Order: sequence, then C-alpha cells, then structure tokens
Amino acid sequence: MTGKGKGSVAKSGKPRPGTGGYGRKKLAGKGPTPPAQSRTGHPAQRRAAAAASSGGARRPGSLAEEGSDPGRRAADGAGRAAADGARTRGGTRGAGTAQEMVAGRNPVLEALREHVPATALHVGPRLDADERIGEAVKLAADRGIPVVEAGRAELDRLTGGAVHQGLALRVRPYSYAHADDLFRTENGRPALIVALDGVTDPRNLGAVARSVAAFGGNGVLVPARRSAGVTAGAWKASAGALARVPVAQTSSLANALSGYARAGLFVVGLDADGDEEIGGLSLAANPLVLVVGAEGKGLSKLVRQRCDAVVRIPISGAESLNASVATGIALYQVTRSRSAAR
Repeated sequence: MTGKGKGSVAKSGKPRPGTGGYGRKKLAGKGPTPPAQSRTGHPAQRRAAAAASSGGARRPGSLAEEGSDPGRRAADGAGRAAADGARTRGGTRGAGTAQEMVAGRNPVLEALREHVPATALHVGPRLDADERIGEAVKLAADRGIPVVEAGRAELDRLTGGAVHQGLALRVRPYSYAHADDLFRTENGRPALIVALDGVTDPRNLGAVARSVAAFGGNGVLVPARRSAGVTAGAWKASAGALARVPVAQTSSLANALSGYARAGLFVVGLDADGDEEIGGLSLAANPLVLVVGAEGKGLSKLVRQRCDAVVRIPISGAESLNASVATGIALYQVTRSRSAAR
C-alpha cells in the first residue's frame, strides 16, 4: 500500500478532498447574467426586436421605451401588480375597481361629450388610428383638460384593471343623487325607476343604466352597502349612459321603496318565481319602481315584502338571466305596455 500524500487517494477508494473550485479541473462559470434585451423570450427582447424592425423611430414627446430604465420598470411592475390584485379581488379582468376613472374609448368619448367633470385624459402610446381618440383629445384640449401620455401598465394601475383600450379619463368623484330626486320627472311620462337588490358587479350597473337611458327611465337606485357602485367598469359598460342617467344611493333599499310607495309609485319586483308574467302586468301604465335582484339569489325577503307585485320573464330554457339582461327585457315590456295603453 502506498503512502497517502496531500491530495492523493488511497486504494481503499476514499475520495480526495475537494479543491473549492480553484483546482485544475474547476468548473467553468456562465459569466454575468445578460441584460433583459438579450435574453430570448424576455418581453424587453421582443420590444427591442420590434423597435429594430421598425427602424427604432419614436414619435416626438413619447415616453421612453418600456423596460429601458429602472424607474419605468418599477412603475410597470406596480401597474401589473395592481391589475393582478384587481383581478384577484374582482375575479375577472375588465370590471375595473377605480371609482374615479372612466376607461375605454367609447365611455371616455361619451363622458367628454356630456361634459362630465374631468381632471386629466390619459392616452396610451402607439395607438392605432381611431377617430374616437382624436376627438377625445380635441374635446379635452378645448375644455382645458390636461392630456397625459401613459404606458399600458400605468393605465392598468390607474383604471384598477379595466380594459381601457389605451384611453382613460380621470373624473371627479361620482356625485350620487338622492332617492327622492329620481321620480321628479318633467317629461310628462309616468316615472320609471330601476332599483337593484344585491347586484354587486359594476358592469351590470353600467348595462342597466344603458337600458334605462334607452327606454326613457328616470334613474337607478342602489344600496350604499354590498352593492355595485359607479366605477370604471360601470362607466365602460354604460357606454357613456351614466353621464345622462342619475344613480342614487340609499342606506336602506326597503325603506326607500316604502317612501316611493307613499309618494304614489307602485313597486314591482322582478323574480324568476314571480306570480305573473311581465307581459300581463296591469300596473305598467302607472309610475313604477322595477326592483331587480341578483342572478341566482333573486329578491331579498325584506325587499320582496315591499313589492305591490312580483312578476317573471317567461323563458323556455333552464338558463337564468343576469340582472342587466333581465332589466332590459322588462323595461322593453313596460314601455310596450304603456304605448298600447295610450
């Protein structure tokens, strides 16, 4: 048996001590991590390739290329985090949680046309040619509203995750009407108010407001708690109708309905278990409050007790209708019945 020297191995097969990475057979490192623009598949690399293919031209006054500086990358990360958080809280992309932002090209344009009080118009870079964008920028400039260029991630953050289409309008906090103001009409027609019971999706509120505007209704009444409010998602779904249709809040929907009844309005609930069909409603020609419950839950017990009648929409399939679709059908039927009664 040979003697053991430093770094040698005995014939028994015991391993020699390691070199700590400094020996003749040390491992070769991969070197420093390459920049994001050089990493295949990285968003920054794709943007750099797109910029190179287009000649790298940028229009004057545009923001720096996304991801080109640490401050912008941090802002983009914050915007993506805000959008992801909104999707986690709200469940789906597109609803929006920012109460003071109108998102989307049609909603923004309608809001500007209706002179909704606004403080800034945020426009995304490199937008496709669209006359709505040009008109929105012109209207904002004519009214002295600052036009600010913003990246997609920043718009995501500002609108709370809404689908903004590269356009967002910062408005002043929505001024809710009083419940008593809704039935004071000057057009000579019987009042027609829609009250929402337990509807929590802002997009349903916006779509309901759009139907109310289409059929000449007075406004929408919502509870102040556990109910949808006027947010960016509601503005977008209304396509600007919220600029023309007032929304009132009440601390107690049941008490507000009782107040409407004392003022001479009939309260009609819309529920899948209604006693009669909406087409046979004999109260249609009178001043009405149409109460719509959430899909699946229907009307709450306390609200149902305040109704003079509970009607249903006849459907042949097993599917149920969401609040906004049911409201549109019911308003059409009420308007049709009123026209026939003239």
